[in-house]
Amino acid sequence: MNDKYIITVIAVMAAVTILLRFLPFVIFDHGKQLPKWISYLGKVLPPAIMSMLLVYCLSNINFVAGNHGIPELICVGVAMLIHSWKRNTLLSIGVSTILYMIIIQSGI
Repeated sequence: MNDKYIITVIAVMAAVTILLRFLPFVIFDHGKQLPKWISYLGKVLPPAIMSMLLVYCLSNINFVAGNHGIPELICVGVAMLIHSWKRNTLLSIGVSTILYMIIIQSGI
């Protein structure tokens, strides 16, 4: 790949990202109420995405070899506890990810 191709790809990605970030402000007026289906998606999609991410992350655990999935299950439990306590998705994901890295790297 040459430099021109890489710069073009980065420029296109930046333009699409900027467009996607500003498009909702153009489409939806600040004074009006959001359509019901947008509000519905705002309520339903975050838990659905988290559920799909959970299934994806736990799909390759081998419960009969190695550490039997114990670090993964501990960190899922920690994420659930933190999220039910603080209701902060980034905090629960961040803390459980850091805990998982500590467990894996230390060999516990």
